[in-house]
Amino acid sequence: MNQFQIKRGAQGLGLFSAAMALVACSTLPNHSVPTLKAASGANLANCSALVDQLKLSNTKIESTTLVATGVIKLGNNAVPEHCLVKGRMHERKGSDGRDYAIGFEMRLPVAWNGRFFYQGNGGLDGAVVPALGALGGGPLTGALMQGFAVISSDAGHSGPQTPFFGSEPQARLDYGYQAVEKLTPMAKQLIQGAYGKGPDRSYIGGCSNGGRHAMVAASRLGDQYDGYLVGAPGYRLPYAALAQIWGAQKWAAIATPGATVKNPMNPNGTLPDLASAFTAPERATVSRAIAQKCDALDGVADGMVQATQACQAVFDIQKDVPTCTGERNGACLTAAQKTTIADVFGGAKTSTGQRIYANFPYDTGVAGANWATWKFIDSLIRDPLAISTIFSVPPKPLNPLQENVTERLAMYSSTNDTYLESGWSLMTPPQESKPGNMGALRARGAKMVLYHGVSDAIFSADDTRQWMERLNQENVNPGSDFARYFPVPGMNHCSAGLATDQFDLLTPLVQWVEQGIAPQAVVASVRGVGNAGGVNTELPANWSSTRTRPLCAYPSVASYKGSGSVEDAQNFSCK
Repeated sequence: MNQFQIKRGAQGLGLFSAAMALVACSTLPNHSVPTLKAASGANLANCSALVDQLKLSNTKIESTTLVATGVIKLGNNAVPEHCLVKGRMHERKGSDGRDYAIGFEMRLPVAWNGRFFYQGNGGLDGAVVPALGALGGGPLTGALMQGFAVISSDAGHSGPQTPFFGSEPQARLDYGYQAVEKLTPMAKQLIQGAYGKGPDRSYIGGCSNGGRHAMVAASRLGDQYDGYLVGAPGYRLPYAALAQIWGAQKWAAIATPGATVKNPMNPNGTLPDLASAFTAPERATVSRAIAQKCDALDGVADGMVQATQACQAVFDIQKDVPTCTGERNGACLTAAQKTTIADVFGGAKTSTGQRIYANFPYDTGVAGANWATWKFIDSLIRDPLAISTIFSVPPKPLNPLQENVTERLAMYSSTNDTYLESGWSLMTPPQESKPGNMGALRARGAKMVLYHGVSDAIFSADDTRQWMERLNQENVNPGSDFARYFPVPGMNHCSAGLATDQFDLLTPLVQWVEQGIAPQAVVASVRGVGNAGGVNTELPANWSSTRTRPLCAYPSVASYKGSGSVEDAQNFSCK
């Protein structure tokens, strides 16, 4: 059992750090794994001089701007003074006639902590988002605020190229992994030129596709990063997208015939109303049924299911949700709905029973709007686009409600004279099937922290859990001394849902890498009324607006101690 306490009485960022950062730890087991030397900082002398001062291969520094303290805020916290550097790498004319480059921005703190953070962005990339290094729902802190030099990129395509880049061979390679490979050494050289020394410690992190970037970097750039912060990793993104198409066909079979909704990507277009197959009131009914069956497994009925694995063993969609005897009214499910829901949660399979992707765990976050968007909207827009242009060789249009998904499996592993690397190869960590090869990272003292919303609708939390199990089975993680996984009950894809989705896992990762202190429990908060990082409007009305819970390193579970407020994390322990 791991006990912990929350320090109180701090103000401002100190309060956040005490409440949200590492609050429980265990000494690193003695398995001859080194603890890496802590980073030491430096000061930035001159921001404006960097344009002319830096001469970097295949790189154009376009501008530098000194950003004063407080111009950017995370919640109520002012981001410190820093130098914003914007540039482009490897400008070229693509085989499709379009202009390409790897756009990036770096933010260099005037008071630097000696660390570098690569911010992996999500989705199809295509935009240089602010390099704040901030993760977790409504973040109140991030790598830049903590003193890291941070880089963000568009992964080699932007703007009008985004719907088409997957058909351009080099652009799809940059998106898959080569942009990170090219930007990493350049960023370290830029840091060297700016501060007179390179980074002592380097970290990479992101959620969704950003989590995939981090896992790919662990496989391909194992000597370049010391810490990997992996959120909701789409590390098998091609198969997850195909599972979405498979699911869309299941939903369509029981959806209201002819019903449509607006296409968010096309103001004049419509989409089949897949949500009519499993409406918001019906999803809320299933969420309540899951809670009724599983909520108290962690020692208290508080609207949160912490004992995820135990819940899968006892919840049965067929038995535990009322079956409609008349018209659907939101409080029951038809027999056809129950069969379809069980199929989708059970994981996509081919007609011969071959598994395409992992199963999804039952969890209360099925009621979340984010869950529905991924299942019912993005399965008809984002996933078909990615499958047809990025993952398939050769690129081929896809009708998500008509295509036999089995036909795409062969296209994922194919190559030709134009596309020399398969979609599967360019998107997936080379060591995905053999996580034991991560042993080299462990041996030199690198660390990996993973987190995943249990109610993620696009990338399964069970897929991440199963990856961790394989890592343990191959004895690469004895005593959990290399990687730790923090499931987030109720959370949807990267944030939101019925969850405590505001947390800082970067601070514990740094402490693990540089001090040998392994994280066991990290406090997370809900984003209730008045939250500085933005309010999660889906939270139940009977929850405190400041509810906290420990995120526990798998396989431990946040369990009620038997006394004290259920709104306060200090009354729970990981066991």
